[in-house]
Amino acid sequence: MEFVNTFWALVPPLVAIILALITKETYSSLFIGILVGALFVAGMNPVGALDTMINDGFVGAIADGWNAGIFMFLVILGIMVALINAAGGSASFGKWAAKHVHTKVGALLATFLLGILIFVDDYFNCLTVGSVMRPVTDLQKISRPKLAYIIDATAAPICMIAPVSSWAAAVSATAADLDTGISGLQLFIRAIPYNFYSLLTIVFVIAISVMGFDYGPMAKAELEALRGNNSSLGNEDEAVVERASLWDMLIPIALLIVCCIIGMMYVGGFWNGASIIDSFADTDASVGLPWGSIIALILTFIYLICRRVVTFKEATACIVKGFNAMVPALLILTFALTLKNMTGALGASVYVEGLMKGAAESLYSMLPAIIFLVACGLAFATGTSWGTFGILIPIVLPIFPADSALLMIGISACLAGAVCGDHISPISDTTIMASAGANCDHIQHVSTQLPYALTVAAISFVSYVIAGFLQNAWVCLAIGIAMVILVLFILRSSVGKKAQA
Repeated sequence: MEFVNTFWALVPPLVAIILALITKETYSSLFIGILVGALFVAGMNPVGALDTMINDGFVGAIADGWNAGIFMFLVILGIMVALINAAGGSASFGKWAAKHVHTKVGALLATFLLGILIFVDDYFNCLTVGSVMRPVTDLQKISRPKLAYIIDATAAPICMIAPVSSWAAAVSATAADLDTGISGLQLFIRAIPYNFYSLLTIVFVIAISVMGFDYGPMAKAELEALRGNNSSLGNEDEAVVERASLWDMLIPIALLIVCCIIGMMYVGGFWNGASIIDSFADTDASVGLPWGSIIALILTFIYLICRRVVTFKEATACIVKGFNAMVPALLILTFALTLKNMTGALGASVYVEGLMKGAAESLYSMLPAIIFLVACGLAFATGTSWGTFGILIPIVLPIFPADSALLMIGISACLAGAVCGDHISPISDTTIMASAGANCDHIQHVSTQLPYALTVAAISFVSYVIAGFLQNAWVCLAIGIAMVILVLFILRSSVGKKAQA
């Protein structure tokens, strides 16, 4: 049986996803998916499968330079969070928030706003927003799965419409060598108004926060939070230090943001004469983020010790504590990356390319909607939005006339579908980071946010159907926004009737 370059290439991640949703157990589900992929790659030879799984899978995932840099960044962020907690910064922020954020809506919108402000990178967004806003949302009895959803919804979707971000750099690099007549960054910017999933997710988060209702599994999680169970995983030691102040959280977070931005600009060649935009377009986030975060960590050590809110011994103890806190996320990420290696070895990209070319021959104005679905499915199955648009952009570009409205719609559909699939996939690194940032169960985060993300995805699909014919970004976006508001009013009415019954 031929497994390479066929539908079988997508079976291993589908096995892992289905098992994870059924068993609620992440590690074994991912491992079985990896094992199935390795068996396919090795032609069902058990010895060859073991060799493939270890050498091409786990070792390849850990040894990859990009992955190693991201692992380092996550560990440093874990240490930063542990250090801020030990110094009493989180507790002080919680006290400040208790005085200034008095409502559940205010806490949700504050979390959303912070997620918008940290647009440079999705990993950075997930863990920073989570560590800062947990005390605030806990105080307002907002469940950890709801916090994880807000974090996830303001991570990849925001980065995908921010011209100065690691995502913009990735898209620009993907399109840079292709003959489009415009630069990769210009292509990214011109596609933003048609990125319906990202833009409508913003509308959805604001609307559902203001309207004050939930549906699906999230409603149950929110009800539990009102009863005192916010679905936290625990293990959050927030020290109460008399000398601690709000600045003991704000200054380290500001250092982290500034140093990471400088780090990405440095790696992109800003100090060698490149412009700000070019430096972000040419940067490598896996180098720039660790570069900036380790400087921020050293400065935070010095600042907090000089403030005498922690001793040198307590500060160094946070290195181990922070690493330990990140171990579950690192393990899941390692398994997910290994599964992606298996999917890549099976030629998922070749199979998807064949599907796209087949669709292009029969449908044209409907193509943006089809591209959105294909990108969404591929990102969901593989857990990578970057890999998805890396596969699809070179396929999509030759389909449409150069510099046409349909080209922009098609590219946007590709990017939006990649973000959507990444958002709902249990094996997505961003989804994993959102769970870690909110300190909630990973599978619970996936199951509670799935109805929300699918609601926006369905509206986005309809918007791309309309866009393929109208080819006007602002009219289509206005229609999409109206559909989001209308659907939420219908859902709220439905939830209210069920509650009365």
